[in-house]
Amino acid sequence: MQKNILRLHSEDNVAVALSTLELGSCVDQETAVYTQRTVPKGHKVALKDILQGQPIRKYNQIIGFANCLITAGSHVHVHNCEMGELTLDYAVGRAVQPVASIAPQHRRTFMGYLRKNGRVGTRNYIGLIASVNCSATVVRFIANHFSQSTALADYPNIDGVVAIHHGGGCGMANSGEGFDNLQRALVGYSQHPNFAAVLQVGLGCEVMQLGEINPSDKQAVVKKLTIQATGGTSKTIAAGIQAVTDMLDEANSFKRQPLPISELTLALQCGGSDSYSGITANPALGRAADLLIEQGGTAVLSETSEIFGAEHLLTARAVNEQTANKVIERIAWWRDYTTKNGGNMNNNPSPGNIAGGLTTILEKSLGAVAKGGNTPLQDFYLYAEPITKKGFVFMDSPGFDPCSVTGQVASGANIVCFTTGRGSAFGFKPVPSIKLATNSEMFNFQEEDMDINCGDIIDANVSIEQKAAQIFEYIIAIASGDQSKSEALGYGDSEFVPWQIGAVM
Repeated sequence: MQKNILRLHSEDNVAVALSTLELGSCVDQETAVYTQRTVPKGHKVALKDILQGQPIRKYNQIIGFANCLITAGSHVHVHNCEMGELTLDYAVGRAVQPVASIAPQHRRTFMGYLRKNGRVGTRNYIGLIASVNCSATVVRFIANHFSQSTALADYPNIDGVVAIHHGGGCGMANSGEGFDNLQRALVGYSQHPNFAAVLQVGLGCEVMQLGEINPSDKQAVVKKLTIQATGGTSKTIAAGIQAVTDMLDEANSFKRQPLPISELTLALQCGGSDSYSGITANPALGRAADLLIEQGGTAVLSETSEIFGAEHLLTARAVNEQTANKVIERIAWWRDYTTKNGGNMNNNPSPGNIAGGLTTILEKSLGAVAKGGNTPLQDFYLYAEPITKKGFVFMDSPGFDPCSVTGQVASGANIVCFTTGRGSAFGFKPVPSIKLATNSEMFNFQEEDMDINCGDIIDANVSIEQKAAQIFEYIIAIASGDQSKSEALGYGDSEFVPWQIGAVM
């Protein structure tokens, strides 16, 4: 590291500007490299001449190719760096490392909710789950009754009544990937350990019938109502209020107790990424995930479209060929999926990512994968598929954050860590969501939304290990009942977004 740039690997031919480099700024005194134009903070500057067609390297990985001669000191970005054909060495299992063993006397606990089926929650909500958009208003009205009255005043152990509603459930095929995604999401929420009890509400004639979303792993009461069978909107709201009222005593009987943090399943997410994401917050979160896994916990990486070009880093950590092949085959599925829908895998990064210094999906993916830490990849799951293995796993999903987290929560995640460089306003009832800022400037500007600043890794030479320890302790505190910033602001009622695949009919 120099004062104004950060070179991440000795083989890299670009460095990251740690502050805005004006025209003529010195990049490297030894080689007499000076900026050829202004390079914005967080963007890349060439350390040497890069010929047209040559790879551009960051993290000692290829992030793109020069589409013209890039002279030393030039700003490297979308105007002179483009995607190209990339041959990856999947090297199955080559990077598998043993997980550190934690002695029993050093195993940590948190204050959680033990359900009757043995699963563990970090919150104690009652869930109202709409099977279809037609019942969305009804579940909202039922939830509003409890949030806008004193109905819960005598039930201090209940965190609230949450309406889970969405825009689908009908006008869709009654089989296939789209149906399976929604079904798994609804079943996953219906049996989530953060719900003490659940009321499912449908219209009655929809494709996604209530009979299709029977939890296989019931932890508590699951009741069902349909608007058509109950006699209309008002009668269903009244019946729903009564059904929830009947659940209150049972839900309130659950109390926090010390439980091993091996019962935590951490959803790893990023959104509004910038060039610092892969340098500060993501690797710090990755190390925190390692610490959780060393304690016997689980961490779930997702957003398949945002590991494209970095999937070889995951296959190298796969515990077996079957797991690695699941990753490789799903990347091929995504190539086909985007092509059929008139897109391409480099449609990502977003405008905000680009403004923050990210140039290609390869660069973004390499930073995003850092959230997954360094422990072995134990398995690969489809969207919203129940996670059955401990350790580091991957769940297939799009890169759209609410959609991806919907799947992770349905799969069983009971806490979320979300890194962002551009800023984010995001929550995810019934699961608490922790925000990690990649840079101090954004953290200070949007502090009411950010839980932890990882920008001090750059600003104050805080180590990745120190920051990971801070994140790890914060995860335990939030899992034990402390409110995250997004919870305190009331976020989390509108982010249930199941992944829709297929025609709307």
